[in-house]
Formats: sequence, C-alpha cells, structure tokens
Amino acid sequence: MPHLFEPHVKPVDIAELRPTQMTVGMREVRLKREGWKAIKAERRPDFLGRHMVPVAIGPKERLYLVDHHHLVRALNEEGIRHVLTSIVADLSHLGKDEFWSVMDNLSLVHPFDADGVRQPVTALPREIGGLVDDPFRSLAGALREAGGFAKVTVPFSEFLWADFLRRRLERKRVMQSFELALPEAMRLARSREAAHLPGWCGSSRQDA
Repeated sequence: MPHLFEPHVKPVDIAELRPTQMTVGMREVRLKREGWKAIKAERRPDFLGRHMVPVAIGPKERLYLVDHHHLVRALNEEGIRHVLTSIVADLSHLGKDEFWSVMDNLSLVHPFDADGVRQPVTALPREIGGLVDDPFRSLAGALREAGGFAKVTVPFSEFLWADFLRRRLERKRVMQSFELALPEAMRLARSREAAHLPGWCGSSRQDA
C-alpha cells in the first residue's frame, strides 16, 4: 500500500481526528503545551503549516491520526481547534474489519493500554481527549531527549521503549520520582538488554 503524503488544503477539525493509540505521556504533552505558549502569536500559523499531522482515511471517510498524538493533544488543550493534515494512506474503500487488518499490518495502529496490554481496536478512544496517561511513555520520551536512544522512523518506537522500561522499573517510582528514574532508565537503555530496540545507542562489545 503506497503512502500518499497528500496534504489537505483545508484545515481539519481536531474533533474529527480518531486516535490510533490509547495512551500518551502527559508529561510530554505538557512540554509541548509550554512550547506552543512560547511561540509568538504571529508565528503560530507558520508553525501549524510546518507541522501537518499524518492521517489515514478509513471507512465512511473518517480520518485516523497515525502520528503526532502528543502534539494534537497539546494543541487541543491550548484551545486550537483545527490542524493541517497529510494523507499517508487512503483505505476508505475497505470494510471495517479489513481496514483494521491493513492498519495493523502497516503498523499504523497501536492498541495497547497504559499497562502495555493489547486491547481490541474497539477500545481505541474516539477523540484525542480520550487518550490516557502512560508514565512510561513519558519516561521513554524524556530518555530519547536525553540521548538514551536515537530518533528513528520505526512506527511507535517510543512505545517499544516504554514497554521495555515498564518491565524493569516500578510504576510508583516513575510517577513519584521521575527525575530519579531517568538515570536508571538511561543505564538500562545503554545496556545490552535493550540492543533489540530501535535506535539503541549502547555498546555492542561483549564486555559492555
């Protein structure tokens, strides 16, 4: 299935965008809100023009957000009602079941809850405000920003890192002492335990 990457000329109402994941890192959303507030009012239209959000067109011409959930959630919470979109796949001709099968095979959907457990696609929220917080997704985002792993084009790569960390760190520790959990996450990220993950920056030496 070729990716079209065709821009929608007309701004799309955020309320019309359906998420393809169940969680976000709310810490990362807060940081993006702060970043938006720091942009001067006259430069905000240019920012929105340079940050088109990718969507897939599904049955009944519904638009499914396939990336940038954190940005869209942040903009929505800041009162922004419309964004520009780019179409990465037009699957509007498919029936519902086939649509989700194709989305899954293209890695354009990630229906995992805040505990990292896969759920049926029927459990996906119908609007951006329905995304719930996953503190390990926040930790993975902070880890990448700190250089713990490289940014890559692998879909939902931060969620793979989040699940890796979830299995090795206590949720309570991450929620109550985020800044203290980050160095431990960095140690784990540089270890060979994480060598299978996208963007790994550790050493491949046997004695590492």
